[in-house]
Amino acid sequence: MPSYSFVLNGRQVTVEAPADMPLLWVLRDLLHITGPKYGCGVGVCRACTSHLDGEEIQPCVVPVADCADREITTIEGLADGDTLHPVQQAWLDCDVAQCGFCQPGQIMAAVALLKRTDRPTDADIDRIENVCRCGTYSRIREAIKKASGSG
Repeated sequence: MPSYSFVLNGRQVTVEAPADMPLLWVLRDLLHITGPKYGCGVGVCRACTSHLDGEEIQPCVVPVADCADREITTIEGLADGDTLHPVQQAWLDCDVAQCGFCQPGQIMAAVALLKRTDRPTDADIDRIENVCRCGTYSRIREAIKKASGSG
């Protein structure tokens, strides 16, 4: 079985897996990273949203072979020790989570948005396609604005 090495949340890792195995399975089943959630398996719900080389991806549709020698960040890699990422802190401050299932993906999408846009508008935030079945979209918007310093 082929092996793949990449940086995961700041640490070099190597895994043995079939080339076409989705990265989400590698993260969850082989590396025990449980932040990215399995929702739909086709990249639509975006509960698994993570970053590959700083860009937002849905690891349920990215084969592990595409990740060799690259950098992957999941929700587990956002905090700096005990200091939460500003988006994570805003999520707590704004009491965003209800059931919480989609929140790791929501947070990772918000971090990616704030990398692209310092002061996102409502329209920018509305382009985040992550699904929240609990409907916490107004609190998500509030938290993103808080994290950007505009809310």
